[in-house]
Amino acid sequence: MKYNKREKAILMLQDGTIFHGKANGILGTATGELCFNTGMTGYQEVFTDPSYYGQLMITTNAHIGNYGVHNEEVESDGMKIAGLICKNFNLGYSRVAGDGDLQSYFEDQNKVVISDVDTRAVVRHIRDKGAMNAIISTETTDIDVLSKRLAEVPSMEGLELSSSVSTKEPYFIGDESAALKVAVLDLGVKKNILRCMTDRGCYLKVFPMHTTYEEMKAWNPDGFFLSNGPGDPSAMPEVIEQVKKITADGRAVFGICLGHQALALSEGISTYKMHNGHRGINHPVKNLASGKAEVTSQNHGFGISKQDIQNNANVEITHINLNDDTVEGIKIKNKNCFSVQYHPESSPGPHDSRYLFDHFVNNIKDN
Repeated sequence: MKYNKREKAILMLQDGTIFHGKANGILGTATGELCFNTGMTGYQEVFTDPSYYGQLMITTNAHIGNYGVHNEEVESDGMKIAGLICKNFNLGYSRVAGDGDLQSYFEDQNKVVISDVDTRAVVRHIRDKGAMNAIISTETTDIDVLSKRLAEVPSMEGLELSSSVSTKEPYFIGDESAALKVAVLDLGVKKNILRCMTDRGCYLKVFPMHTTYEEMKAWNPDGFFLSNGPGDPSAMPEVIEQVKKITADGRAVFGICLGHQALALSEGISTYKMHNGHRGINHPVKNLASGKAEVTSQNHGFGISKQDIQNNANVEITHINLNDDTVEGIKIKNKNCFSVQYHPESSPGPHDSRYLFDHFVNNIKDN
């Protein structure tokens, strides 16, 4: 059911805090963990990033939708956010190359939007209190009804979500005659990650998250890639067991985001839920080997333990976040494996870190 411009909408947080706004998208109700993205552009890529599955997105940029949508600027087969909270939701768009407006896009994707919200106040609240579940509704403002539904929403901590966004069947990407073959474990992979590897001469076979190491090995790949994805990494014990086998194989391994956390867990490094996480396209990260800083694109609500790494002789920190000194990259000293917490493929975001794909390819060739 389409919205009425005059319909009221409501945002209720887990701690009982309430914000009011107006309805956009479809008329309905959506739940999930609140998170905010600080990027000023790239909203369509953000909305379709599988790592956001199960989350209500707050966009801190005041204007959303002003350049419409483009059919090719997607990171998956559809929107993955649970719903959107924004300040100004543009019904029209000015981009000549645009394929449509954001309102129609949200209607087609069957997603709820609440606009005209003081998003700065919402973000300041959860920055202080921490990430929490919330509910948005454009069909009812009944507090009792919303409270009961919100109470049923599970915590992100301990929640496995990759199975909801991973491919159900293996598929191939790239040139079959390419020199290098890479097996991709799909935990919620973005299209541009795959593109960055095929652009570097890799032929990819993308496997479902529950694929065994033996099944991937049977394809005889030259290297393995562990993808990004949503949810709590510690809630995937079966995947971690397969990652242990993958890293013991001897072939090159590269992990991004959830794949980075899975690699860490396979080496005995624990993960933890962050107060708010990192989401945006301007996060500074330092490469400890080169001493250079990179402006990075990020999207994660969990991190890996620095203390555990310092107590593990086989794991080395390669990148740190310059805002909060959290771990952004590791390598395994006795294995041909490395990973980063951020998104070097960007889309959206700067291209400072795309050298990491070259590093992976070189690791494969030098193996």
